[in-house]
Amino acid sequence: MGSYILSLDAGTTSSRALLFDHKTNVVATAQKEFKQYYPKAGWVEHDAHEIFDTQLLVAKQVIEKSGISPSEISAIGITNQRETIVCWDKTTGQALYKAIVWQDRRTAEFCNQLKAKGKAELIRKKTGLVIDAYFSASKIRWMINNVKGVKEKLKNNTVCFGTIDTWLLFKLTEGKSFKTDATNASRTMLYNIHSDGWDQDLLELFEIPVSALPEVLNSSDHYGEATLLDNIPICALIGDQQSALFGQLCTTKGEVKNTYGTGCFMLLNTGKNAVESAHNLLTTVALKLENTITYALEGSVFVGGALIQWLRDELNIIENASDIEALAKSVEDSLGVCIVPAFTGLGAPYWSQETRGSILGLTRGSSKAHIARAALESIALQVNDLLSAMQKDLGESLSELKVDGGASANNLMMQMQADFCALHIIRAKNKETTAAGAAFLAGLKTGVYKSIEDLKQTIVPDRTFNPLMSEEQRTKKTNRWLNAVKATQSF
Repeated sequence: MGSYILSLDAGTTSSRALLFDHKTNVVATAQKEFKQYYPKAGWVEHDAHEIFDTQLLVAKQVIEKSGISPSEISAIGITNQRETIVCWDKTTGQALYKAIVWQDRRTAEFCNQLKAKGKAELIRKKTGLVIDAYFSASKIRWMINNVKGVKEKLKNNTVCFGTIDTWLLFKLTEGKSFKTDATNASRTMLYNIHSDGWDQDLLELFEIPVSALPEVLNSSDHYGEATLLDNIPICALIGDQQSALFGQLCTTKGEVKNTYGTGCFMLLNTGKNAVESAHNLLTTVALKLENTITYALEGSVFVGGALIQWLRDELNIIENASDIEALAKSVEDSLGVCIVPAFTGLGAPYWSQETRGSILGLTRGSSKAHIARAALESIALQVNDLLSAMQKDLGESLSELKVDGGASANNLMMQMQADFCALHIIRAKNKETTAAGAAFLAGLKTGVYKSIEDLKQTIVPDRTFNPLMSEEQRTKKTNRWLNAVKATQSF
């Protein structure tokens, strides 16, 4: 048995591969971006074959770069962008349409119709989710009704629907394995998080046959051999945000993490109790291990790092994303400028699908530096909204927030986060917590990692940010933000 773990991190904008050793160190990495498609306003698609091709490419590259023989690799763990859905022919392995991405809003009207029919409570009780185009079910229904040939193939039982983990598994095993894990299944709006299975009532509501959906296993399980990668066993599938939660080893009730990526995603471990939110958060599966489910409360910020990319690519305020910290630090305050980056609507705790972004508080003295600072503040303030809602649902105050993801490297924004949330922000030394979660789960399955307690001995924080802002300043900033959100929603 080898002593290395290969983690495949199938993100929203790129495919990545990382090789971990038995001490949880990253030995080698490889990354390849893939194209984003925007065929209509609010539509976002990926080429499913390009995702697979780039993922296979970087997997081979990282093995070659490391100099490690495939025989020394104990297992593969896969973590993935969630909710994005692929439809393919199970006999040919060919995708029947481009993957519809989690950001896609084409089914918003249908979701509103479900709300009008009073289906919100049924769906929340069974899935822990709110009705929104974000999740997979309405995307699958759209494919059935709009993609040529899908209905006919469904009659012949030759259609597969799956999230990206399932698609990669199917392709890596050359069609031998059609499975998913409970964390990914819990994001489809078709899976009952209490009975741990596809829900017949929801399948009928969305008119989706269960035969077209994958088998649901533990997050750490034997999924088959990657015949395209020297038959290395695939021993973990887990959605990216749940993977980051496990990568931060937030395995105890009350531990919370936030990942700063394209969006921002906060998960709070609630243990064996599926806490029903009274503040528009999601109740979701954090992990399924040894047939036991751990639950989490989750809040999603749709536009996090994407706002910085927008300032770079569309407004040309910065040349590189990393330039924003120096620009924002060149002024002491945003001078009243407030950005609500609702490019694809607002996520938790607002769930306002039709809201679009705004920049408020502009004066003749507003500069690109003030806009840059307001952008960082808006990301931290959105995260603060999530944390406030979670503390109310949990019924207790939290003392710390573990953070990871690319944008967590921005020291100014992390200090803003500590100030707005009024708690300690602990940044992971290993920024690769998402990939690490999948690697840890695969390694636990094969014995490379002996136990969760042993893993905890390897996690070292990089830096802790402590709150410095006065209560008066904090209240002023957060009230201005809340007023800006209300103004944007009413536009």
